Amino acid sequence: MGNEQDDELKKAQVVDARARNISHNVRCTECGSQSIEDSQADIAILLRKLIRDEIQAGKTDKDIYKKLEDDFGETVLYAPKFDMQTAALWLSPLLVAGVAGGFWAYKKHRQNTNVHIMALDLVRGAPLTPKEKETMLDILTPPPPGGSTPSWWRSWTGR
Repeated sequence: MGNEQDDELKKAQVVDARARNISHNVRCTECGSQSIEDSQADIAILLRKLIRDEIQAGKTDKDIYKKLEDDFGETVLYAPKFDMQTAALWLSPLLVAGVAGGFWAYKKHRQNTNVHIMALDLVRGAPLTPKEKETMLDILTPPPPGGSTPSWWRSWTGR
């Protein structure tokens, strides 16, 4: 007799744990900013009951998410799937990183293009030789603040 009660209690705990896990991943359609687990809106209470009923009916978590998505749309889930409609959402961090990297590279290129050497090229009518450019850069480049530049930085930047 006690063994049956233990089994029932364990089964109820499993249902409750699964229901809470699913509820944390489902957005409240009324509140929008809360999960249905945290919300006290009427629709959230009904959805929590629906999830528990579906679990007790033997449905898998995937089936329950699919049903919720079909009934309320993809925005009800906190983690939308990757498809053509959500590609911008998923790829926007890469786009931002690419733009930032491009901006950094442009600034670096502008930094390495010395106006004095370009002016001297125009005045002379002929470009400087690589040795002359190196000498000019050594003369015109101010010393780095706080001491000398580490050797790995000079080898990486070519200075």
